[in-house]
Amino acid sequence: MLSYLWAGMIMSSVVFALASDISDEINNSFGNQQAFHFKYQKSSRQGQASFSPGDKPVFFNINENNQQLEIDADKSLPQIWQHIARHQSVEDKTQLGVTITEINQNKQELTVILPEVHWVKIRAITKTAFDMAEFAVKLAIGLAGIMALWLGLMRIAEKSGLIQYFVKLIYPVLHWLFPKIEKNEPVLGSISLNMTANMLGLGNAATPMGIKAMQQLQELNRHKDRASDEMCMFLAINTSSVQLLPPVTLIAIMGTGVSELLLPIILATSASTVAAIISAKMFARMRTS
Repeated sequence: MLSYLWAGMIMSSVVFALASDISDEINNSFGNQQAFHFKYQKSSRQGQASFSPGDKPVFFNINENNQQLEIDADKSLPQIWQHIARHQSVEDKTQLGVTITEINQNKQELTVILPEVHWVKIRAITKTAFDMAEFAVKLAIGLAGIMALWLGLMRIAEKSGLIQYFVKLIYPVLHWLFPKIEKNEPVLGSISLNMTANMLGLGNAATPMGIKAMQQLQELNRHKDRASDEMCMFLAINTSSVQLLPPVTLIAIMGTGVSELLLPIILATSASTVAAIISAKMFARMRTS
């Protein structure tokens, strides 16, 4: 069902983008092939002059040949020029290429044309689709290695009895959260390790354990076409997990400055976890009543 929703959203966005681009082409919203006329002033340097499309003057050499000028695409330019600069096909959006097509030295006038811009919305959707596809492949490859590592460590811990010992210590809490799961079920080990990894800010370690726990919960689920109360509770806790330590990615970005956020992170995630547990318990009772 979710795949159909995604497909519908993608098709809707393509239709909207196509309609918007056709409207831009009909109305010539980007001023393609539109000539702009300016007065220019000769500079103190021989053979050089300047014109002012915006707040800043643009200098150029006076000759009869067409000239390509690179102008800083900042707020000093007219609004339509800024609009064209943002959507031009070149990689560097900070520079706007302007072509001088005619110079009238008698009247000291020049004519310029801006680069053409076509099919902005479709190009944006296509670029985003390829970027997300590339990101998905990189994420999948990276996650495969992480999952292999942590699932291997989890297998070692399971064989050595470490998981069972850990589950016994926190079983009262797990039993209150997941009352329908028996004490000897392997899924409790996956859930406990996932919760521990999340609390310590080890998101990469928590992901494969969470996937494994959800698979095991699905095996225990009597109604395969819908999520069980235990699956909903686990997802709520996993999403809102209490974090005693900041995430590793946040530490990598902020360095030692992350220590200032330690208390707010604990308070915020504690409040979110309490709200998530209460909501999951409440909805579970409403469904059974």
